[in-house]
Amino acid sequence: MPQDASQDIQSRFSCPDSDTALRVYGVSGANLRILGRTFGVRLYPAGTEVLIRGTEKQVEALTALLEQLVELAQTGISFTEREIRLAASAVKKDSSVDLRPVLARRVLTTRKGLPVSPKTPAQDEYVSAILSHTLTFGIGPAGTGKTYLAMAVAISQLMSRAVSRIILTRPAVEAGERLGFLPGDLVEKVNPYLRPLYDALHDMVDPERAASLMEHGRIEVAPLAFMRGRTLKDSFVILDEAQNTTPAQMKMFLTRIGEGSKIVVTGDVTQVDLPSSSQSGLLHAIDVLNGVRDIAVVRLTSTDVVRHPLVQRIIDAYELNERSEMPRNSGH
Repeated sequence: MPQDASQDIQSRFSCPDSDTALRVYGVSGANLRILGRTFGVRLYPAGTEVLIRGTEKQVEALTALLEQLVELAQTGISFTEREIRLAASAVKKDSSVDLRPVLARRVLTTRKGLPVSPKTPAQDEYVSAILSHTLTFGIGPAGTGKTYLAMAVAISQLMSRAVSRIILTRPAVEAGERLGFLPGDLVEKVNPYLRPLYDALHDMVDPERAASLMEHGRIEVAPLAFMRGRTLKDSFVILDEAQNTTPAQMKMFLTRIGEGSKIVVTGDVTQVDLPSSSQSGLLHAIDVLNGVRDIAVVRLTSTDVVRHPLVQRIIDAYELNERSEMPRNSGH
C-alpha cells in the first residue's frame, strides 16, 4: 500500500563532526528547537546525529535545509537564530529553494560583531542588484531590510575605497507646512525625519567613528532639498522613503548622478504620505524607467520581513484587509 502522506515517519540526520553539529544545531540545540517549531516535527539530538519524526514532506524539507546548512558550516560559517528562523520559513514555503548563496554572503560585520547579510533569496537578489547596477530601486514593506542592507553595502564600499563618500537622504514630507514652525535651522528641522538613517549607521559603525566620518565629509546625511544643483560623483547615495517624493523631486535627484557613483532608492508604495492629488515620484520613476539599461528594480514582500515575526503577520493582515475592501470601495 502507498505511504499515507499524513502518516509520521522517522529519519536520522548526521553531521560529519562535532564542530559542524554545533554550528548547525546551535548551542544546546537552540537552532533545532527553531527548526522543530517551524516545520512541525519532533527532533531528538544525540551527539552529531538527530532523529527526525514527522510527515514525509516535513522530513524531506527539513533534511534538505540541514544538508545546505552543513555544507556552509563546513566552510566556517555560523548562523544566528534569526537566520535559522528565516531560512526555515523559506524552505517550508518552497523546499527546492537554494539558500546557500544567501547564507554564505556576508556584506559586513556590525560593531557588535554580528554579520550583516541577506536573509532571503529576494534580499540576496537586492544586494546583488546593488553591486551590479548603477541605480537600484528597492521596493517593499517595512522591515524587509531595504535601507539596512543598502547601508551595509554602502559602508562596505566606503571602507574598501570603492567610493569616497556616502550620502544619505530622504524627503521630509511629513513636516509639510509645519516645517517653518519647528525650531532651529533647516538641518535641525529635518533631523527627526533622518533618524532611521542615523540609527542604521550607528548600528554598523561606532558613534565616534561615524562622527569622524561625518565631520570629514565622508558620510553626509541631508534632506532631499539639499541635493538640488549638485553633481554626486564617486559617491554611494541612498534615497530613503522615496514613495514620498514628487515626480519632479525624483527627476531632480536621479539627474544628480555623477561619474563613479552608485544610487539606491528605497520605498514602500503602500505608505505614501503625499496629498491624494499628488503622484508618487517613486511609482512614476519605476514606470518611466522600465527597461532602461543599468537600472534594477527589486521587489520585496512580507516574506522578506526580518524584524520581529509579528511584523510579517501584521503586513499580511493589512494586505488581506485591503484586498477585501477593494470591491466595496470600487462602487463609490
